[in-house]
Amino acid sequence: MNLKNVSSVVTGGASGLGAATAAALAAAGSRVAILDVNNELAKKTADAIGVLAIHCDVTEEGSVKNALDKTNEQNGVVRILINCAGVGGSSRIVGKNGPMSLTSFESVVRINLIGSFNMMRLVAERMIASEPTTENERGVIISTVSVAAYEGQIGQAAYAASKGGIASLTLPAAREFAQFGIRVNAIAPGLFETPLLDELSEEAKKSLSASIPFPKRLGMPTEFAKLALHIIENTYVNGEVIRIDGALRMQSK
Repeated sequence: MNLKNVSSVVTGGASGLGAATAAALAAAGSRVAILDVNNELAKKTADAIGVLAIHCDVTEEGSVKNALDKTNEQNGVVRILINCAGVGGSSRIVGKNGPMSLTSFESVVRINLIGSFNMMRLVAERMIASEPTTENERGVIISTVSVAAYEGQIGQAAYAASKGGIASLTLPAAREFAQFGIRVNAIAPGLFETPLLDELSEEAKKSLSASIPFPKRLGMPTEFAKLALHIIENTYVNGEVIRIDGALRMQSK
């Protein structure tokens, strides 16, 4: 899909992978809307790259519909959806203080998996009702998985389950939407320099970097963004979950 003047939305676009992808889309000529619950940071990020910032809770139907209405009014029908909204968290299923809180597990799954699905279904509905582009496409949807979906570590039960759900969702969604000219893919990043890792010390980050075969460093959000743009522009990429991890295969802990 040609990005020039195409309307796109990036959830979790206020920071990290989402912010880098929003900036890359804008630089390529797309009309971008950043959707995030952090209004202040979203506006700061959006103002810096000259795009829209719209409040949106991806887990709430009404919030998503309102955000999409505003996007449509200002940027036109959404052709590109990038799902980057998500949370981390670490907790053993059964720890020293007993079993993991069910509420904690539900919260991670609700934001990461259900939030991505909620965005997908509501954006796809609008894409289906739109006219196809000159390339006979109606839209591209890219969600964010994680290598934890395949090699979840001890303490990542909720996170791995939520990301594994997104990975499993990708192919059936791509098959269902194929008849409408909508492609569905996902990106599974490894260890990236994002707010999820900000709480770690520099020593801990160096230790993590050493575990990556090559290059021996954390991934940069701009590298995630480059892959997202390639997927959008390469029409034959469909139904795939693509790893971007420097050949990392995580150990049990």
